[in-house]
Amino acid sequence: MKSQKIRIRLKAFDYKLIDQSAAEIVETAKRTGAVVRGPVPLPTRIRRYDVLRSPHVNKTSRDQFEMRTHQRLMDIVDPTDKTVDALMRLDLPAGVDVEIALQ
Repeated sequence: MKSQKIRIRLKAFDYKLIDQSAAEIVETAKRTGAVVRGPVPLPTRIRRYDVLRSPHVNKTSRDQFEMRTHQRLMDIVDPTDKTVDALMRLDLPAGVDVEIALQ
């Protein structure tokens, strides 16, 4: 029989928030007796935007803005019903996007 695995992917703009959330998920899963692999830091996606400083002239004068999206990946191997219930009840901060896939 093939074992099940829960893959959790976290995304956030603030790396401190994502690390706290990952630590909370790992602690919850380990407390219920599941094996956790990760969190694995995935590459940070950087989106840069160049904006003209002046509304009329001086095209060579620009401001640069960037958005950094930090990502973490975790696998929970052989989760029990207790693990799934605990993860469902977990309250994470508003700035963290969570994607959960069952494999």
